[in-house]
Amino acid sequence: MMEKGIIEKALSGFYYVNTGTQIVACRARGKFRKEKISPLVGDWVEIQVLSDGSGYVESIAPRRCEFQRPAVANIDQMVIIVSEAIPVTDPFLIDRVCAVAEFKGCGVVICINKCDLCSGADLEAIYRQAGYPTVCVSAETGEGIETLRSLLRGKISAFTGNSGVGKSSILNRLHPAFAIKTSEVSEKLGRGRHTTRHVELFRLEEDTLVMDTPGFSAFDSEELDIALKKVLPETFREFRPYLDQCRFTGCSHTKEKGCAVLAAVAAGEISASRHESYLRLYEELKPLKDWEVRREK
Repeated sequence: MMEKGIIEKALSGFYYVNTGTQIVACRARGKFRKEKISPLVGDWVEIQVLSDGSGYVESIAPRRCEFQRPAVANIDQMVIIVSEAIPVTDPFLIDRVCAVAEFKGCGVVICINKCDLCSGADLEAIYRQAGYPTVCVSAETGEGIETLRSLLRGKISAFTGNSGVGKSSILNRLHPAFAIKTSEVSEKLGRGRHTTRHVELFRLEEDTLVMDTPGFSAFDSEELDIALKKVLPETFREFRPYLDQCRFTGCSHTKEKGCAVLAAVAAGEISASRHESYLRLYEELKPLKDWEVRREK
């Protein structure tokens, strides 16, 4: 019997597909491996349900967007959970996720957790100035949770962030019935353990879906490619009003005279922190060449 549904969880080679009437544990057909395609949480799929209640993923519907880390598809927005308490989030990690999300046409929400321990006002100011919906919350006290809920309503959102910032704790505060496992942050190391080891989709409300994803301590380069390099300035949304005002065509916005972006940074109209992240990303992408990409293909 053929049915359609959405992948809610991927674990140990099984894909758990919600068809609306049941959840079917499925394997993926071998053709996906040959085509180097991996089903992702958030994928809409067609499955064959076997007589024993298990199934196989037969086809994957075209994706609106997809990410390698976290490994999710078809989300409306990435909710980046950060903290200025233990562990302190490096702004570069935030900006890297923002750039990739912007490149893929995905919305971004900045959620600053642990505001009962540290207000998060500095980060809040940076990302509000950059134009991102930003909310300070406390999974411990519940502060800001209803504001976050309003930003999630009616959307499919993926929670991401470095280990220990409280992604799972926030989800439990939003809906205690989720009962997602959490752990304490190591005071010695200043970071959390990877409590969440797989991506899982939860239904917060009838039209509101949220994904919990594994934390990370650093970002790999899977999402950084030549296509992103070509449009990097546009992925910093607060740069956009200035990009056609630079003195020279092809301005890299790194050190050129007459650069409108640099002038905006000097005037405080663009955060120095955000521009520093841009420079770091620019240097990471700089070695990528068109001819190298073509040769790899």
